[in-house]
Amino acid sequence: MSQATVYWVAYRTIVTKEILRFSRIWVQTVLPPAITMALYFVIFGKLIGAQIGDMDGFRYIDFIVPGLILMSVISNSYANVVSSFYSSKFQRYVDELLIAPLPSFIILAGYVSGGVARGVVVGIVVTLVSMFFSDLQIHSYAVTLAVFVLTSILFSIAGFINAVYANSFDDISIVPTFVLTPLTYLGGVFYSISLLPDFWQTVSLANPVLYMVNAFRFGLLGVSDISMLHAFAIILSFIVALGAFAMWLLARGVGIKS
Repeated sequence: MSQATVYWVAYRTIVTKEILRFSRIWVQTVLPPAITMALYFVIFGKLIGAQIGDMDGFRYIDFIVPGLILMSVISNSYANVVSSFYSSKFQRYVDELLIAPLPSFIILAGYVSGGVARGVVVGIVVTLVSMFFSDLQIHSYAVTLAVFVLTSILFSIAGFINAVYANSFDDISIVPTFVLTPLTYLGGVFYSISLLPDFWQTVSLANPVLYMVNAFRFGLLGVSDISMLHAFAIILSFIVALGAFAMWLLARGVGIKS
């Protein structure tokens, strides 16, 4: 058996395990985001949105749909990897991966692919739910799909890094609560940054989620506060930086080897 075949079997095994892990408990992993986003559509889109009126030439509910879809992708991609990899540390079966003749990138790719799978599944479900509330139109399929997948990859890697450093189950909820949630809500999901004063517009540009939300909004609606070149440059830069850092952590055995 060639080395490439061994690597492929190992990668496929990790991905299969990750997909089965969240699909077996879909009532806990897929259904809740759909219900939560449906409530967002009803409350912010129908009730409050009717009072706000149009934004950037679109009904308010149509304007926030891209951000809400991406918000579900971000949170579920992150949650899948951080919980799964920390569980492997807690139950000590991560040792089997470490002693196997596998390069670090296979382990990382396997867990990240599992996170992307859950993010994509939840994103598709939320998109289907949104169709009951909004006349969803896709301006650019290429941009929409690219942002969808790249964002899921980015936050899957971020979840992996969180899991590496986590020493308890409480630790895996700190970053989502105190970092991820504020960045998401302040990332232009519910508003255009053009409505903000100049100072706060400048501050908002330091939020990486802003670029992802705007790029995804451009893919669906054709409007954005950020240039697509700048948005994709930021997203890809974060993927490369966090991916390299995650590889380094795995190679050094940080938080894993006792």
